Amino acid sequence: MFQRPQALSVLGLPVHIMTSYPKWLLECLQNKRGIHVVTLNAEMSIQAERNSSLAGVIQNADLVIPDGAGVVLYLRWLLGKKVNRCPGIELAEELLQEVGQQNTAIEVFFYGGAPGVAANAAQYWQQQLPDLRIVGTHSGYHTTEEEEKLQQTLAKIQPQVIFVGLGVPRQELWIAKNRLLCPQAVWIGVGGSFDIWSGIKTRAPRWLGNNNLEWLYRLYKEPWRWRRMLALPEFALKASVYRFKTKDVNPTIN
Repeated sequence: MFQRPQALSVLGLPVHIMTSYPKWLLECLQNKRGIHVVTLNAEMSIQAERNSSLAGVIQNADLVIPDGAGVVLYLRWLLGKKVNRCPGIELAEELLQEVGQQNTAIEVFFYGGAPGVAANAAQYWQQQLPDLRIVGTHSGYHTTEEEEKLQQTLAKIQPQVIFVGLGVPRQELWIAKNRLLCPQAVWIGVGGSFDIWSGIKTRAPRWLGNNNLEWLYRLYKEPWRWRRMLALPEFALKASVYRFKTKDVNPTIN
């Protein structure tokens, strides 16, 4: 029987630690194990405290990776764990490269973003990896009827990797609701990755990311994010209090 890897606890939410996430996902694909991947950061953690539905989805996800700097620093400083950050966009890119370069029969679907964005992102990857099998794209803006057609399409074509870029918490809730349409697929919420792959936005310089300062670049490029960034100090305070209260408890989740 398939079991999720053991997880550490961050504010009561699971974070799975392993040496190679892409390798594990490839093994899941080879064994036709359907899984839901969540990319956890500080903002999502705070949202989960206020949204029980989101918290439940994260708790039940098959793989939760340490996407944000806040989550990584919590695991390093407060739990003393040797953990490296794994941005969701980089996990998605590594998985696409593995699938595309091995010339496998694995099929990929892009769902989310403004009209045309997912299609442009797919075109970018098709140029990078001509053997990559992208079998469809769909905008994240649609009517109820169009969404029903999307669901019917996914159920019919059964792609093995499905990237959902609807933003938090919409993408997590949508995957949890619809993952049984393709029960053997790897479903990953990728946030704004389609915008970056399509050239609409750019990522922070690597040196900022390496120093856990990618959030500062996002704030510089999108000042309207300042309200959302308030989640960072709130997370730091709550994480410290949470760890103090649970300092004698084994911080793992089975």
